[in-house]
Amino acid sequence: MLEIRQSIIARLVLGYGLLVSISIALVSVVFYFGTIGVLQQGIDSNIASIEYREAKAYGALPLSELAQEINRQLTDSINSDTEIFQVLSASGQRIAGNLEVWPDASAPVDRLITTKVIRNDKPSLARLMIARLPNGGRLMVGRDLTEQELIVHLVWRSLASGAVLALLLVTGGAVFFRYQIGRRIGDIRRTAMGIEAGDLTQRIPVLSNDEFGLLNTDINRMLDRIEQLMDGVRHVSNAIAHDLRTPLSRIRGKLDDAVSRSMSVEVLADTAYSAIADIDELMLIFEKLLQIAEAESGMRTGSFETIDLNQVIRDMVELYDATADEQAVQLQAFYRLPVLAKGDRNLLGSALASLIDNAIKYAGAGSRVEVRAYSDPSQVFLEVRDNGKGIPPAELSKVTQRFYRVDQSRSLPGNGLGLSIVSAIATLHGGKLMLESAASGLIARIVLPHTDAATISR
Repeated sequence: MLEIRQSIIARLVLGYGLLVSISIALVSVVFYFGTIGVLQQGIDSNIASIEYREAKAYGALPLSELAQEINRQLTDSINSDTEIFQVLSASGQRIAGNLEVWPDASAPVDRLITTKVIRNDKPSLARLMIARLPNGGRLMVGRDLTEQELIVHLVWRSLASGAVLALLLVTGGAVFFRYQIGRRIGDIRRTAMGIEAGDLTQRIPVLSNDEFGLLNTDINRMLDRIEQLMDGVRHVSNAIAHDLRTPLSRIRGKLDDAVSRSMSVEVLADTAYSAIADIDELMLIFEKLLQIAEAESGMRTGSFETIDLNQVIRDMVELYDATADEQAVQLQAFYRLPVLAKGDRNLLGSALASLIDNAIKYAGAGSRVEVRAYSDPSQVFLEVRDNGKGIPPAELSKVTQRFYRVDQSRSLPGNGLGLSIVSAIATLHGGKLMLESAASGLIARIVLPHTDAATISR
């Protein structure tokens, strides 16, 4: 009993068996009353009809005429094997009929009864109706139930055999049902225990497209995401251990130099300002790491709205227009109103700002940076294209990793987190960041799901 209470599978199987058993019982009752009940009603209706007809036609006549009619019906070979007739005088003496033993005078009148009689020297069960005639005599009309009893026994045997067979099938189905559910849940539990043991590569086998198959697919997708995030955490830990060691060592060296030597106030002040600048740079790095973590956690999805990407482009191009002029870079925006997407305006603006900033920084003086948004029936694209030096094809898959920097860009200011943030923001919006080497320069696209929204949030 305790196992049944604790096991959802056992409760489902028990409920399934109980439901099928009740269904079998209901079907059996309906079948029984639909066969035996209808047959019984037919017999009763026939007896009542004959009794009413004969009593009405011969009730006021001498019993001898009624006896002649009864004898005629008993010898007409119609239902002679089952029909019962008996005519009695006022004193109870048999005048005509085919019964040797019949109900006594105390039997109810004008009501159908089931009683034992002897007909043709054989005891049998009969269905009778007794009518009292005006002359004091009695008329009995009935039907021998021997054949009906055989049919009833046959129906009961059939129902019993069907019930036994159905219960065997129910039991077999319940066992199979329990095995199938137990096996599917067992796959999930084994995978969970493997992951608990530290093996994040474990996945649940997807054997079908049913509800369990869809559930397993969703869980596997979740595990892929968890593994990706854990890999990211490990990568961040390694990157922090390696990439942040150098600026921390530099700060420590400056400060150690300042306290171990006799320096002027001006030199100490310069050293302090330099250390502060290095610390500010470290704080910026940690702030960007927090931005990535926030984007990957999905915390901002509640603020999503339908926005026009061309408005985001207009704002960011205006923001970087002066910077582009200072770097002698031609910054151009192309508008095709409206291009709609579902997302957070500030996050998408931040992502686009990072792409524009990278393009201006790495394309170099005299280059051209183009920004546009467009869509197809299934996706929306936010694109930044430049004609600078670009990124070597072998490096394209690595530049979105945290702290990764292409060798040719290490002399320029930066920390290798910009594209990581853009990729995280794109993923948060259900999209992705795509980098493509052009004939000259780089094409960076934020690919987002298409939206059919008809209104634009301002």
